[in-house]
Amino acid sequence: MHNFDYKERPRELLIPEIVNMLTTLHECKGKQELYIESKPDILTALLEVAKIQSTKASNRIEGIFTSDERLEAIVKEKSAPRNRSEEEIAGYREVLATIHESYEYITARPNNILQLHRDLYTFSHSAVGGKYKNSDNIIAETDEQGNKTVRFAPVPAFQTAEAMEHLCNSFNDAIQEGLYDPLLLIPMFVLDFLCIHPFNDGNGRMSRLLTLLLLYRSGYIVGKYISIEMQIERSKETYYEVLQDSSHSWHESENNYLLFLRYYLGVTIKAYREFQDRVEHLQYRNLSKAERIKAVFDKRMGKITKAEILSLCPDISQTTVERTLNELLKSGYITKTGQGKSTGYLKNEREDR
Repeated sequence: MHNFDYKERPRELLIPEIVNMLTTLHECKGKQELYIESKPDILTALLEVAKIQSTKASNRIEGIFTSDERLEAIVKEKSAPRNRSEEEIAGYREVLATIHESYEYITARPNNILQLHRDLYTFSHSAVGGKYKNSDNIIAETDEQGNKTVRFAPVPAFQTAEAMEHLCNSFNDAIQEGLYDPLLLIPMFVLDFLCIHPFNDGNGRMSRLLTLLLLYRSGYIVGKYISIEMQIERSKETYYEVLQDSSHSWHESENNYLLFLRYYLGVTIKAYREFQDRVEHLQYRNLSKAERIKAVFDKRMGKITKAEILSLCPDISQTTVERTLNELLKSGYITKTGQGKSTGYLKNEREDR
């Protein structure tokens, strides 16, 4: 069985690049505290948007879809789920809410993880919730011809409970010892969890929920206000590549955590930068809605999509955004580029006279 070494292996990861990323995140954490103290009304607006984005993105990664209207209604508990996909979306909402509200009291223990997994299937008729897998599973990929290739063979079913016990004990002992930054240990834990693949279903979603839980418990609560799940979905191909590369020779305890660590720290840094960007933009709420939308183009370079504007201005309706974009297009302030899902807008460059 894999040796869950959280005492010696983290030392190998402390290369200059990783140390710089850790330093950046420590600085982000300091700014986070200032925002929490001084911008509570702004954070409330971000929180509601992030709940919807996180639930949507984490389920989309696993091929679980519903319309945006239905998803928002389910997340806001205005509608009951109507099918299996919506049942799983509602379950994610429940676990996400539990973590948001009670993360201080939820340790990384097997019983807690089983209970969170049970709650993930609260609305489902499936019997898999809250139980470890009862048969061996594999992680496979299918090519364009429909041929399946095994990418990774997780821990066998009969060893799963033991592996989860070792994982949690090793991680918690290292956290309590305090020798290493939790930001080093959390990605290691997530990778090990995914390599165990302890459940028949829901492993990917549980890994992202556990990421939030462990980050929150270490004081990094950016995921409450900016969807880390959406950051992962946006870089899904890279996510799967680093997961595969970092899990190579995992069973022999010779895998390299570095690629997965670098990816996870990078995603968290990006979330913090987006957090700062949104908080700063929402400070313009004393301007008219049209002026705030225009300010997006004044502050940011390159192509900007309607979805990005809606994220930056969560209290402005889609109708108002679309009307303002049309007005800015007519005035020549911006130019439209691309079509369909690739549609974006660019601020026109004007020479100083």
